[in-house]
Amino acid sequence: MLEQFLKYLEVEKNYSAQTIRSYGDDLRQFFSFCGIEPSQHPFPTVNHRQVRTWLSSMLASGFAARSVNRKLSSLRSFYKFLNRKGIVSENPLLRVMAPKTGKKLPSFLSVSETRMLFNEVAFDEDFEGIRDRIVVEFFYFTGVRVSELAGLKQKDINLPGLTIKVLGKGSKERIIPIHPELKSLMVCYTNIKEKVFGKVNSSDYFIVTKKGEKPYVKMLYRIVNEYVSLVTPLEKKSPHVLRHTFATHLLDNGADINAIKELLGHANLSATQVYTHTTIEKLKSSYQQAHPRA
Repeated sequence: MLEQFLKYLEVEKNYSAQTIRSYGDDLRQFFSFCGIEPSQHPFPTVNHRQVRTWLSSMLASGFAARSVNRKLSSLRSFYKFLNRKGIVSENPLLRVMAPKTGKKLPSFLSVSETRMLFNEVAFDEDFEGIRDRIVVEFFYFTGVRVSELAGLKQKDINLPGLTIKVLGKGSKERIIPIHPELKSLMVCYTNIKEKVFGKVNSSDYFIVTKKGEKPYVKMLYRIVNEYVSLVTPLEKKSPHVLRHTFATHLLDNGADINAIKELLGHANLSATQVYTHTTIEKLKSSYQQAHPRA
């Protein structure tokens, strides 16, 4: 049943390979904990006590409540699937409460850290150096997800129109404007890429490895971590931090939150509203530092 469910996520839900892999890992962990072989027929009965014990064991082992909730969400989706297929008559997840999580504000670079990243950090002038620079700048100037940049092709880029088309979660397309500063770097990068690998075709991936192949997510993480580490003490230095920075800086400079929602590809405004909390916390900090009676 597990393989059928993962196929359903791929074909009907259009989930990314990375998301499907996470669902599979979460469910295999649960099956292993319960001593269940997921290919058994009929599918073994699971009760809410087993699920609660699994959750408790993860929390006791030091898993963050947020991580536990993600795994619980995978299990909920799986049992909804089984219920719709008529494979189980009772959903044990209906009697399971998710662990409470505190609101975690997104990490982002300050304006001064961002300025240092683009004005003071030295990138090499060869192909890899220019590619690394555009990877870092692309995340900051567009706010795309790492999977979206990894999948971006030449045909998705409209330089004359200053726009790019990205394929987001659930295979939803959206258009993002290109900053003129980013356009200049993209032209420079494309020129050096053609010198190294030959003429660029519309079906080619925009970002490529040093061998001219499709970029892999770990490579993009490594590039961002390497350069962002030079300007900030933040614990997290991932592409998502630059996505958070993109949204926070837009909001701080007066951008409409609904426009930010569309740029980020969020399905609901609630996902975007976390950045308003970031701005409020920043205001509180400034108040505490500046007010004479604070």
